[in-house]
Amino acid sequence: MRMGLFITFEGPEGSGKTVQSRALYEYLQERGLSVYLTREPGGTGIGDQIRQVLLSPENAEMLPSAEILLFSASRAQLVGQVIRPLLEQGTIVICDRYADSTLAYQGYGHGLDIELLRAITGFATGGMRPDLIIYLDIDVEEGLRRKRKTAEWNRLDRKEIAFHQRVRQGYLEMAAVEPQRWLMLDAARPVAEVQEAIRVRVEEMLEGRAEDETHREHRPPG
Repeated sequence: MRMGLFITFEGPEGSGKTVQSRALYEYLQERGLSVYLTREPGGTGIGDQIRQVLLSPENAEMLPSAEILLFSASRAQLVGQVIRPLLEQGTIVICDRYADSTLAYQGYGHGLDIELLRAITGFATGGMRPDLIIYLDIDVEEGLRRKRKTAEWNRLDRKEIAFHQRVRQGYLEMAAVEPQRWLMLDAARPVAEVQEAIRVRVEEMLEGRAEDETHREHRPPG
């Protein structure tokens, strides 16, 4: 069975993930490819309800342990209901945030045990990992200034600067361990330049998969 391509967008607050993930989605749609765009937390009816609880500034007393379990519940529903079935149909799935956000925010940001978070995340996702992680890097204070201007200021945005700096450092450390799976981009560059770099990498992956498929089709039996 030919699996689809799973692409996730990660980055600190205000890095432009939502803009860039939608731009990639629209580009691939225009190319006539089967593509689906979703987000975390949310992406399903159940997940969207959990999203409201997670991001509401009214829930400032939420414990990090409760936070990770709520994120994981939303993710489990999204993977089981949406992501895995679409990938099995050969669809390209783009997700605005995914499991690496948990390691960055709840692990590096809050200081929860990374290996425990990996175990919880593995259970929630059934081991589903992205083929490509697009990371948009930006100075923490600049990113928060951007977000304050363009989006609703949610519960996590209100964390202290040091928290957001730990999150960014966590992303950088994770990317250094698996550089082949991460596309690192400077989110301070013009939006069009960033999008072009994303398209080039995704096109390379699509071409490579097409070549692999052709080789399999022409492989002699036995």
